[in-house]
Amino acid sequence: MDTFSEKTEHLYLQIAGNIEQKIKTKVIGIGDKLPSLRRLCEMYNISQSTAMQAYYHLESKSLIEARPQSGYFVSRVIKRFPAIPATSQPVSGLENLEMNSLLDSVFSHIEQKDMVMFSHGVPAEEMLPVARLNKGLIQAMRDLQGSGTAYEITQGNVKLRRQIAKNAFRHGHLTEEDIVTTTGCINALSCSLMAITKPGDTIIVESPVYFGILQLAQSLGLRILELPTHPETGIQPDALKKALETEKVKACILISNFSNPLGSCMPDEHKKEVVRLIQQHHVALIEDDLYGDVYFGRSRPSTCKSFDESGLVLWCGSVSKTLAPGYRVGWVAPGIFKEQVNRIKLLHTISSTSITQEVIANFLETGRYENHMRKMRHTLYTNYLQYLRVIQEHFPEGTKVSRPQGGFVLWVEFDRKIDTIHLFKKAAAEKISFSPGRMFTLRRQFDHCLRLNYGLVWTEEVQRALIRLGEMAKEIGEF
Repeated sequence: MDTFSEKTEHLYLQIAGNIEQKIKTKVIGIGDKLPSLRRLCEMYNISQSTAMQAYYHLESKSLIEARPQSGYFVSRVIKRFPAIPATSQPVSGLENLEMNSLLDSVFSHIEQKDMVMFSHGVPAEEMLPVARLNKGLIQAMRDLQGSGTAYEITQGNVKLRRQIAKNAFRHGHLTEEDIVTTTGCINALSCSLMAITKPGDTIIVESPVYFGILQLAQSLGLRILELPTHPETGIQPDALKKALETEKVKACILISNFSNPLGSCMPDEHKKEVVRLIQQHHVALIEDDLYGDVYFGRSRPSTCKSFDESGLVLWCGSVSKTLAPGYRVGWVAPGIFKEQVNRIKLLHTISSTSITQEVIANFLETGRYENHMRKMRHTLYTNYLQYLRVIQEHFPEGTKVSRPQGGFVLWVEFDRKIDTIHLFKKAAAEKISFSPGRMFTLRRQFDHCLRLNYGLVWTEEVQRALIRLGEMAKEIGEF
């Protein structure tokens, strides 16, 4: 039985590649039956989960198909993979369209336990190491002064900051003195924005962009400029260059790795160019790297911070999407803005929660975090392939879907005649919730798009709900 190591994590790709090559060279013919999962395990000395993921990968490419009670066969008809959405083209100007009522409607579903929550952008509780975290809480109470009732220093738990810096070796030479802990990632973004902007300033964001960033920027009285964004490579450097040359920009906020909601990941050359541009124009870059650890490839992607020599990049992160959403443990490496960020934190929160910081610090220090993440990445990638299969088979013809290489979310684009606000209301009546595309912009766009969270435990109920969502979209499109 194989162990869940980095080598094993990618073994399924080697096995899938071998089978794909045999199909392409016609060693295995169309319609031929493939080895059973048990036989595949014996042939390659692998676990059943690795064998299943190899077959899921081939299914996602429409090379094989599962037949109930019969097994896996080479597909007789190679279906086309859904196309990816085009680069966004946000209209110029500032519209500031009202979205509070829509957000309220989406968030009202969280408390409804009978809802299938494709809208909730966090992993299912079953994916989290709850028992180990509970043990960590007990240990933290024993170790901390006053069992965790005392204030931490404003900059945050030293052990946690040291572990964050240690794990961030790919992002440059950070030390614990370069890190300020925060109450989750949104608090890191908030402290960063308040430290470097004032009401009326212009900031640059991707389009579509996480609605929390839009809400935060609006609450601070900032002017928001949305730029064209590709679903695979993120913000377009040429568009950023033009904006920096023609607009008086104070800061940029970019989700560099596996963005929410597109799932895009900026390639290294784009990250380097973005850093070069902000340094040239002396504009701060707030880098939201909340999803960087949830990668499906061989290694974690780099960050803009890793190419920063000026200190203008404020690198923000959290364990809210990977380990413990309710612990609200986040951080920022604020570069040259450290003094301002630390003061903002002192004024608004005094300090972060002592006990949860200690628990996360210990989790990182013992190596449990990386072990947990290997398993989570495996599960999420399998889920992603399942979602893609259902969308391909049951959603309206012409549906486009993003291809994230990490993270939790898929961006789905329908024909423009399908209004996803209408679909949202129709789906809610059948206890299915998702995030309409309208939530991720202040412009008049994305009304035909939606975001799906694949961080749920894959069950028959989830599959039925996803199939039904596709059927409802077809019904709307037929009118």
